[in-house]
Amino acid sequence: MSKRITTQEAEKRARELVEQMTIEERASQLRYNAPAIERLNIPAYNWWNEALHGVARAGTATMFPQAIGLAAMFDDEFLQKIADIIATEGRAKYNEAVKHGDHDIYKGLTFWSPNVNIFRDPRWGRGHETYGEDPYLSGRLGVAFINGLQGDGKYLKSAACAKHFAVHSGPEAVRHEFNAEATAKDMWETYLPAFEECVVEAKVESVMGAYNRTNGEPCCGSYTLLRDILREKWQFEGHVVSDCWAIRDFHTRHFVTSTAPESVALALKAGCDLNCGNMYLHVLQALQENLITEEDITRAAIRLFTTRIKLGMFDDDCEYDNIPYSVVDSKEHNEVALEAARKSLVLLKNDGILPLDKSKIKSIGVIGPNANSRLALKGNYYGTPSRYITFLEGIQDYLEDEDIRIYYSEGCHLHKDKVEPLALKHDRLSEALTVAEHSDVVILCLGLDETLEGEEGDTGNHAASGDKLDLNLPEVQQMLLEKVVAVGKPTILLLATGSAMSINFADEHCNAIIQTWYPGARGGKAVAECLFGEFSPAGKLPVTFYKSLEGLPEFTDYSMKGRTYRYMETEPLYPFGYGLTYSKVALKNLKVLNEVTKDSDIKVSVEVENIGDYDTDEVVQFYIKDNKSKFAVPNHSLCGFKRIHLKKGESKTVEFTIRNKAMTIVDDEGNRYIDSDSFTIFAGVSQPDKRSLELTGIETLSVDINL
Repeated sequence: MSKRITTQEAEKRARELVEQMTIEERASQLRYNAPAIERLNIPAYNWWNEALHGVARAGTATMFPQAIGLAAMFDDEFLQKIADIIATEGRAKYNEAVKHGDHDIYKGLTFWSPNVNIFRDPRWGRGHETYGEDPYLSGRLGVAFINGLQGDGKYLKSAACAKHFAVHSGPEAVRHEFNAEATAKDMWETYLPAFEECVVEAKVESVMGAYNRTNGEPCCGSYTLLRDILREKWQFEGHVVSDCWAIRDFHTRHFVTSTAPESVALALKAGCDLNCGNMYLHVLQALQENLITEEDITRAAIRLFTTRIKLGMFDDDCEYDNIPYSVVDSKEHNEVALEAARKSLVLLKNDGILPLDKSKIKSIGVIGPNANSRLALKGNYYGTPSRYITFLEGIQDYLEDEDIRIYYSEGCHLHKDKVEPLALKHDRLSEALTVAEHSDVVILCLGLDETLEGEEGDTGNHAASGDKLDLNLPEVQQMLLEKVVAVGKPTILLLATGSAMSINFADEHCNAIIQTWYPGARGGKAVAECLFGEFSPAGKLPVTFYKSLEGLPEFTDYSMKGRTYRYMETEPLYPFGYGLTYSKVALKNLKVLNEVTKDSDIKVSVEVENIGDYDTDEVVQFYIKDNKSKFAVPNHSLCGFKRIHLKKGESKTVEFTIRNKAMTIVDDEGNRYIDSDSFTIFAGVSQPDKRSLELTGIETLSVDINL
């Protein structure tokens, strides 16, 4: 490991460079598409690039599962490996683009990922870009992803960006004018912790503001968020970028300013250094109107060139300049993507039908709009893999040499009432029923894709601007599900979504259910291998699956009351942290290994034994409950997780250090401290709740701690 160039060293060089620029040149560098300054040998640079689950929007790259699927792995070490691969491919593509004089959008080294917003409401269309609903999980995975992207060399391998700072999770339809009102307690208990870890621990190079206002201030011009919290409290040393065209909203949608120069001034003075959009074309006008100073412009320019220097853009000895193009979409990288897909699958139900026994099957019916859909693999913010393997193709490839007939029917459109425009309603239903009738087992492939859940403006779901109006399957899919099940053949549901669905009927009537998320380019291969027992699924839900919207607050209500596993008062369909395997484990001997004080961490160990019939991964989860403080979350909180592999009959002792912070509460003023001397630590393969026990049959262990 080379000694990392410090921000202070880079900043000194950046200052010397910026001081040679005219004020006009400095102002020109604050836009995402910064022009060249040829007299100073500064090439053009486009800051806008994406890498949510692989290098995105710039041609060929390895495509990993969507972020929510990566979260379902519950494996921060593996996620860091994935992010390192993404940075490697990003460097390789950048090196070649520069050689060809290509400085276009999506060709740079500043990746606007990860998204560590809290998936607080299952209706939010962009929730699949996140790591789920829990601040601890989001923080650990955010740190891992950033560490992987940024590397540990002399220079940053790439620059990561934690977004969208800070209270941002829908509704998409009103995001440009919405004011998210959150209490100080909810801010510091739920919405801010993941960002804090990304900044303080991972030293993320960039932070992106959100479109909305938070407690009255537009996020990209918020003195509270950008100055008081980010710079002063957390000592953030990187640069801040606006969300795209968010600064324009200040005067056109939020009405906190009246003109473009006023909006520019608010953003720049609050600490937004880089503008994704075109508002910073008005920087010089704002200067002319005495709304900003030259120092405001200079400060932002220095921060941006500090990042470029830390990336090695102006040096000849950058260790990443020689990464060859051959690494892009390589066999080795695709193997890791395939392994990620395997790790991400969550087995929600299994009555014993899985894994399927090839020797007992003569025919399989693969039915559904997501069966042969590439979109069901992708999620959003994706690159272009050289090969896709859909669910149907994965099953066909796996059974290629077997004497098993595979029937296929699309069954229905993803959400419209017919597939062919000139046909009558439900034009694929009879075919689907025919396929089911001729099959020994049915694999039903339902769910959503990025056209139904995603970002405002990017989806075909215009009625909800990318959000979901409810948690049900589209009506045509629900009908298909019920009709196919009624045929009476064993039915396995593959659910491709990026969010929680209320699949109560499927839970009652299907023999098995696998949540596939959007599993990436080779997702179909992973699913087929899982169906036939090549490995045991072991992913866990990073979000709660609700039975319905009943009991959830309004979508626009940012209070955490009643939301997510930490605060909910109703019984879920499938709890956060839940997921079955083909095997079964038993836990014993949960111990606290150290004397716990108000200043110490908590060191714990637990024995885990595979008592089932299959080799399997399992995710050991630790939760904590404060037994006394009136400020404690109503239920319990995740405070640790470790994914392990256990062969059949194997036993392992898992040791884990629970951070001191886990014992703290947040009071009504937003202050964090230890307010109790009595805690309970839980260890299990799920939450310590009644529903998880009912679904898994595996007892969660507990131990009391008294300070």
